[in-house]
Amino acid sequence: MYADELQQYLLSRPHTTEEQPFGPEVLVYKVKGKMFATLGIDDDDALGRANLKCDPDRAIELRDEHPAIQPGYHMNKKHWNTLVLDGSLADGLVRELVDHSWELVVAGLPKKVRESL
Repeated sequence: MYADELQQYLLSRPHTTEEQPFGPEVLVYKVKGKMFATLGIDDDDALGRANLKCDPDRAIELRDEHPAIQPGYHMNKKHWNTLVLDGSLADGLVRELVDHSWELVVAGLPKKVRESL
């Protein structure tokens, strides 16, 4: 999956907004005001990169299994992974990781907010 495809999938998640609080080069995706993903293009190599929240144990496993999954760039490396969107990751895996990130963030929302989803 490449950046343009991922952008469409991120926006398809319920109650998702797209913002640019860090400038035009990084898109930030939030559910009910809480960030669950970022998407950016690296000018040096033109590869898209996405940061996604992840269960800490699973994050380590994914990094060991996939060279294109690295500790979260500019994020808490225990809870975030960076996906290099070079086409090497299966589309299904990327969608699964987006869903996982979204679900983790939703689980951390106050009960009243979660129930409104």
